[in-house]
Amino acid sequence: MDRFSWTSSSTLCVLPGESGIHRQSGVRIYDGDKKTTFDNGDLKLTTHRLVWNDLDQQDRAISLALSLVSKVTEQASGFMSRLGTFDLDHVVEKTLAHVTLMATPHWLSAKVVVELHPSPANKEPGPCVSSSYSCVKLSFKQGGHSEFLARLLEQVNKKSWTPQTPQSSSLAGTGPSRTRGIGGIVGIERKLEEKSKETDNYIQKAFKDLDALMEKAKEMVAMADKVASKLEEKKGSISEDETVMFKSYLLSMGIANPVTKETHGSGASYHKELAKELGSFLEKVIKDEGGMMALSDVYCRFNRARGMELVSPDDLINAANIFVSVNIPLRLRRFESGVLVIQALTHSDDEVIRSTKKILDEKESVTAEELAHLSNISVMLARER
Repeated sequence: MDRFSWTSSSTLCVLPGESGIHRQSGVRIYDGDKKTTFDNGDLKLTTHRLVWNDLDQQDRAISLALSLVSKVTEQASGFMSRLGTFDLDHVVEKTLAHVTLMATPHWLSAKVVVELHPSPANKEPGPCVSSSYSCVKLSFKQGGHSEFLARLLEQVNKKSWTPQTPQSSSLAGTGPSRTRGIGGIVGIERKLEEKSKETDNYIQKAFKDLDALMEKAKEMVAMADKVASKLEEKKGSISEDETVMFKSYLLSMGIANPVTKETHGSGASYHKELAKELGSFLEKVIKDEGGMMALSDVYCRFNRARGMELVSPDDLINAANIFVSVNIPLRLRRFESGVLVIQALTHSDDEVIRSTKKILDEKESVTAEELAHLSNISVMLARER
């Protein structure tokens, strides 16, 4: 953070030849792996700088010269950023018990890692005098990191802040050796420019491949909808085994047309539609789980079914909190220990007490792990019982 300088939030392009390129809201800045007070801002990219404006405190803005950027990389969001290559079922069993859903974990947001050159001696004053880190991380809480990364790489490669080298023709008469020297520099610059264009082409190709993948996903969703409607039309005319097979195919495809902030905004409308989708998803699942599920289990299963359209823990809790207002027969419940669960309205605490007492009468004593096995519930819920 010692490479950042204080700047004015009212002006953006103040340097000669500087122009705006891209912007993204909901960006948090880390000094290396350390969280800072620059928690929620509007990040602007220009040809010369990164400018961060605080969305909560007016006139609190900092900037970073792109000339100090040595390397830009991407850090994956969610479990990927912590676990690398993994088996999802293993993660469900071994790590979800340690996930706290009281607030959004900072590691769920995708990050752009910006490695930096040493701070120059003549740098303008900033929020930090010295730092033990040689990089900052930009956490994109509202998405958009992929496009920002591509634009940032493009500007770092262009080096628009570098003064233009005079052409060799303007130095006529200075002697053959001088002309050859300038020609060599121009040649190097041309090679660098060609390399930059090649990098841009790779980035554009990557995005095209991603677009093609998304189009293919849309085709799969459309096929799933078509199969579902056919099953409805042909009810009774196909065998039960075929019905089970088709439904298993649909289940493996996950949720068709998941609710997103791009289609429903980021406010009450989004959470209302998300609550309906979550309720529909849990309708059968929660019955199989005895009418109650730990919120961490719901979070994992729901996101697994949504594919790449992941929801944050905060959005999941906000959606669960309005189950009653949208007439969904579920509710969010917090135990005295702080554990959050989603419970069906048909779930009876009295029945739970009776069934648990019956097990105790038979076994005389049981551990939480044994009760979880006997009742086919998670260890977390067994401890609450």
